[in-house]
Amino acid sequence: MTAEQNLTAPAAPPSGRPAGAVYADRGSSHFDILLAAMVTVVILSGIGAAKGVSFGDVPGTGFEIITDGGFFLFPLAYVLGDIVTELYGPRSARRAILTSFAVSILASLSYQVIIALPPFPDEYGLAKQEALEVALGPVWIVVLAGLAGFLAGQSLNSLVVSRMKRRMGERGLIARLFTSSGLGELVDTIIFCAIASVAIGITTFEQYVEYTVLGVLYKVLVQYAMIPVTSAVIRWLKRTDPTYQRRLAEQAAAR
Repeated sequence: MTAEQNLTAPAAPPSGRPAGAVYADRGSSHFDILLAAMVTVVILSGIGAAKGVSFGDVPGTGFEIITDGGFFLFPLAYVLGDIVTELYGPRSARRAILTSFAVSILASLSYQVIIALPPFPDEYGLAKQEALEVALGPVWIVVLAGLAGFLAGQSLNSLVVSRMKRRMGERGLIARLFTSSGLGELVDTIIFCAIASVAIGITTFEQYVEYTVLGVLYKVLVQYAMIPVTSAVIRWLKRTDPTYQRRLAEQAAAR
């Protein structure tokens, strides 16, 4: 074994104890694609979430279906976070979270600069300026809310996945995904809705409660529905990543 392999290989476990978690190298395989996808989803969700969306009242209940324009995108960020954590480990997940955080801040600042730049003075230019101010002006509040929720929720999500994997090794993937999804989305949605509701246009406490409850239920259910696909993708990535397979072989030899 080379010196480099010796530094990165998992330590041999004491006799009779589980070997713990195995992770791939961040510089190998598909980490860059997963990171780019997560950053893109977070940025687009921030833009979409600036729009309040109402599907009307549920007949016979008086419950209004209130959400935002990013509702269909954001659960994908957690799916990608699960994949990154399971395959590359909590340190790589933190890097992906912080990168998404930093790029979202850059995007929000860019929107403000774009709005501040002087428009063409004709009717069309002024109409575009007004549209940009209305559409992108409040995005920084939504981005702030999204980042606060995402940082807390995704960090908890990653922590649960990594801790459970450390105890269970390669077993229990479905259990890790189920447990982490519910906790992460719950924390994220409560924080996000508390900050973003004003920017979205929510004006009453009843609307806030409906928005938050629907957000939690929807995001958790989407992640649960995606678990068969998420687990299949994770298993495929593990099989095709040479560094992951090498670590599994080293772990087996250490036993």
